[in-house]
Amino acid sequence: MASRGLEGVVVAESELSKIYGDQGRLIYRGYEIEDLAEHTTFEEVCHLLWHGELPNRKQLEELSGELARNRAVHPDLIELLRRTPPATHPMAALRTAASALASYDPDAEDMSPDANQRKAIRITAKLPTLTAAFARLREGKEPVAPREDLSTAGNFLYMLRGEEPDELETRIIDAALILHAEHGMNASTFSARVTIATLSDMHSAITSAIGTLKGPLHGGANERVMHMLIEIGEPEAAEAWIEEALGRGERIMGFGHRVYRALDPRAPILKRLAEQLAARGGNTKWLDISERIQKKMAEEMERRGRKIYPNVDFFSASVYYTLGIPTDMFTNVFACARAAGWTAHVMEQLADNRLIRPQAEYVGPMGKKVRPLDERG
Repeated sequence: MASRGLEGVVVAESELSKIYGDQGRLIYRGYEIEDLAEHTTFEEVCHLLWHGELPNRKQLEELSGELARNRAVHPDLIELLRRTPPATHPMAALRTAASALASYDPDAEDMSPDANQRKAIRITAKLPTLTAAFARLREGKEPVAPREDLSTAGNFLYMLRGEEPDELETRIIDAALILHAEHGMNASTFSARVTIATLSDMHSAITSAIGTLKGPLHGGANERVMHMLIEIGEPEAAEAWIEEALGRGERIMGFGHRVYRALDPRAPILKRLAEQLAARGGNTKWLDISERIQKKMAEEMERRGRKIYPNVDFFSASVYYTLGIPTDMFTNVFACARAAGWTAHVMEQLADNRLIRPQAEYVGPMGKKVRPLDERG
């Protein structure tokens, strides 16, 4: 019997991450996600995913320098984004631009391990630049050139807003990038591995992954969470809104997960980040709405004899919104972070490659005979 959605089917062995769904735990190469989010930077996590261990100071300086030097994109790519209709979804714009990166990469068709490592750095460095450039261009503003003296997180906010972020803002985005960098054999990672398993190229694999992440059942959920918070509008309206939505049989975005049967370990980390932002700015509305939704959902699920918990999308939405990131670009931030994990999976797949070719169980009719064209009704 076929497994719907390949649920429970093991398709590969991986050393990159492990999800303990019943316990609500996530590890990257043996390190607990809470430990990494609190004590490392996104650049350190990139090194961990690509090389198997956290870097020493010299290794971190070398990798950070490589990422910084590769942030700029060819002017043709900026022109491509300039010509992209402003109404285009930012993930669609990123998907197209990420594919076009291959035309300007000297290693595009080189499948050697060294070349793939260089491409992993370039892709991870450039996706934030493309995202920020499109965000500004569609508003009639000129892109802000990347700086080499800022971290990946700080530089992204700088390019997006045109002003250097403060330490707290940078640290919050840095932690968010770490939390989103890798998450096992999710849909977008699987599509990347399927693509590279044909011995295509890394840019094709990442383009496949971006297209997969765009869907609201995967990366696009955080965007829909923010739409929900905006529609609710005020904390006092949260409970009634949830009751009505559940009464209509609607799914509450930001709750539940395909793998976790306990609290998503990334959710409380993002909640703490949201609390820090709210406390500093004095505007607690989005956090207050989120907390009332969380409480109401817990009550409703208990009444129905079910357990459902917030996932990583639930609190990331208000964090990004408070930082001034456009709602329809939330998933782009996800993609910028996940590039580290996608490229790591691509390299892991190629290290012991086999074409991924599952079977489908045929359930259609049998025994049909072709009738002459004139006799077909």
